[in-house]
Amino acid sequence: MSGKDCLENKQEIKNLYQEHEISVIKTAARIEAEYYMKKTRIEETILFSMKMNYKKIGLAFCVGLEKESKEIYNIFREYFKVYSACCKICGIDKTEFELEKIDKKREEAMCNPMGQASFFNEKKTDLNIIIGLCIGHDILFTEYSNAPVTTLAVKDRILAHNPLGAIYSNYYRDRF
Repeated sequence: MSGKDCLENKQEIKNLYQEHEISVIKTAARIEAEYYMKKTRIEETILFSMKMNYKKIGLAFCVGLEKESKEIYNIFREYFKVYSACCKICGIDKTEFELEKIDKKREEAMCNPMGQASFFNEKKTDLNIIIGLCIGHDILFTEYSNAPVTTLAVKDRILAHNPLGAIYSNYYRDRF
């Protein structure tokens, strides 16, 4: 596949790559070339991390995906030192920040993406992986993480964590 310089800034962008370490883009291209249509996203993430010589991985997960996160933790710990942090880390009550609750009649801890990022920053993780953080929480987590961040699973409670299902389904596509 070839591209087109539709913005007419090709040289400027090439200079950005030359000014900064390009190991990530080289490793990504290598994984794509060697394993195209052969490996799952989990396998690609492991291979990428190994080729980047990452040793410590952080798993930032939503409590709603705790079971899946345990499975992913068990897979990754075969290759890396793995730290995990649930979204409810620190147990800060939503009322402390006047946040809306799902159930107004009970106590409810807020999601704490900055707490998750802080935990991984202290552990000096090499890569952090998002597993189903809420929209907005994923943005804050990525912003406050010192390590690079990738997403393994995107939360979509309606479509079994497959947000593209809305595009593939005529029913959902018609709603838009």
